[in-house]
Parts: sequence; C-alpha cells; structure tokens
Amino acid sequence: MQGWPEGVGRRVLASVDSTMAEGARLAPGLSGPEWVLALEQTAGHGRRGRAWSSPKGNFFASLVLHPGEAPDQVALRSFVAALALRDALVAATGRADAFKLKWPNDVLLNGGKVAGILLESVGTGQGVTHLIIGVGVNLVAAPGADQVEPGAVPPVSLLAETGICISPEGFLDLLAAAYDHHERHFTTYGFAPIRTAWLRDAARLGETITARTTAETVTGRFETIDEAGNLILLTARGQRVIPAADIFF
Repeated sequence: MQGWPEGVGRRVLASVDSTMAEGARLAPGLSGPEWVLALEQTAGHGRRGRAWSSPKGNFFASLVLHPGEAPDQVALRSFVAALALRDALVAATGRADAFKLKWPNDVLLNGGKVAGILLESVGTGQGVTHLIIGVGVNLVAAPGADQVEPGAVPPVSLLAETGICISPEGFLDLLAAAYDHHERHFTTYGFAPIRTAWLRDAARLGETITARTTAETVTGRFETIDEAGNLILLTARGQRVIPAADIFF
C-alpha cells in the first residue's frame, strides 16, 4: 500500500449490507480513523434513504472518524471528501478537466454523475461521537435511467467515459491518500481553503440552477457557497441561502 496514510486503518470485506452500517458498528471499538471497503454491497443507500445501485466492480467504501469539532464544522467534511474524491479520480485518469463538483456531495464526469458522498453521524449532547463518510463510485457500471429521479443528472461510469478500469482496492489507495491530505489542511487551516478549492471546480457556478428542498423549489443563479457550506442563489426575489437541497440543472 504505497502512499497509504500513516495511522489510518484499512479493512476490505468480501460482502456487507452497507459499508456505512458496518462503519457505524465498528466505530465504538476503533481508536483511530479507518476505511471500510466492500467488494459487494447488498443494501447500500444514498441521501434521504434512496437505494444506491451496487454492482460488483464499483466502489463502495466508508471512512470512520471520531472528530472533535462542533457538529456544524464536522458536516463541512462533505466538501473535504468531495475534493479528495475528485483528486483520486484525476489521479486514476489524468483528466483534470473532465471532473466537476456538484453541490452538495456529487462528483461529475463529462457532465454525468460518477460518484456520490453521504455523511452520517452519531452524537451525544453537543458533540459528535463518530462520523461515517460513505463514498460510492461508478467505476465499471452506472445505474439505468429508470433508477434515478426524473430530471436528475444522468449517471455515468468511469470505464464507459474514459476506458480506464481500476479495481476498488486500487481506487481506495488513491482516495485514502487524497483524503488524508485534505483532512490535514482542514484541521490545520479551517474551511476557508477547502471552500476556495471546492469553488474552483464547482459545476455550473455562475449559471442558473434549481434547488429542490422538502418545502419548495427555488431557481436562481449559483453565486457561491458561504462559510457554512450553504448554497447561495441569486433569485428574482433576491439572494437565497439554502442549507440542504437536491440540485437540478
């Protein structure tokens, strides 16, 4: 494991229900960060409990952390993970211009969704006991159009778009090293440099997009993300700050 970050565990499972569920089960007994990779996942899920397609050969992994910051700062690791995921994909392909970051937690390849990130945490009082960062990447296969929400960004696979085939274990090595790099920057310098780097590769920045929350649909120009990671849209009624939504182009 050349380049594997020091002090970070690595666990590869033949099959599991969900790497996030397994990470949560393991978390109380772990003394440091650990990656959990499954070669087969039988009950993966995405945001809002949506099923995550998990064909063999794709990448399903979760990182277990025991962060010390306040919950609002812990949540900013979705952007840390997004930067690391993009870096790993660029390292695997050498195609920096092909990958963009879609708020709040997806990576696009040639305009299609190739990867997603999901954060789940357990806390006591005002703190976070552990954080699970789940990552799914369509390395060899993408879900069909009938498996995604109407109007959503179409899914694509790394293999179909680039002709490059990388094993889940090989991709984990790239991702773990990239995440460790950005995690160190985050804990040392805070969110500001992470935000700047994320915006540099943000999809549709300056363009009109639609944010669909549980209560409303808002369309406006994607201006930026703020210091809390919220989406900032300029609408006909002025600036809107959106903390959580599904984004449509």
